[in-house]
Amino acid sequence: MSASQSVRSVADTELGLTQGEIQLLRRQQEVMAQRSHQGGNADRGRAPSRHSQPSSRAASAASSTGPPNRVILDPRHLQALQTHLDNVMRQISTRINELEEATERSVNSSSDRHGRTSRDADAEIERMHRIMADIDRLDADFRRITHIKEVVKRLRARVDATDGRMERATPSHQSQAARDRHRR
Repeated sequence: MSASQSVRSVADTELGLTQGEIQLLRRQQEVMAQRSHQGGNADRGRAPSRHSQPSSRAASAASSTGPPNRVILDPRHLQALQTHLDNVMRQISTRINELEEATERSVNSSSDRHGRTSRDADAEIERMHRIMADIDRLDADFRRITHIKEVVKRLRARVDATDGRMERATPSHQSQAARDRHRR
């Protein structure tokens, strides 16, 4: 059996995600695969935590060699994907905080320069609009990633449960086969 045939996966369109969430999930899986091929750590230089160690490189490599537009049903891959999504959410949260601080500085700056020309005020208003648009976009990405993460978490729980049932079923099958041999 080839490696690609042994990979269990599910179509990303079957996860109950919106089209935008599916596209975001696909992009994030591509990022994981690229980092894996470059030998980079998904944590961007941070020391690996004990939660992110389970061969995220191997899981990322599996995602790049697996069928396209599918989520690999491997506990290590799902853990690596979940860790990656946690990191992306942290980065988005940090960027939102930076943008909120920039907004506050811009508002304070605008009120301090109350007497300046309308051209300066228009420029600050335009900057505020860009910042607010960035916050809205990042906030939407954050909500989509939160939803994707919940779907991945449920999927991982189902895979773990299935693996557990398979592990429990295998020894009893082997025990029955041993008893049958013993009776002969």
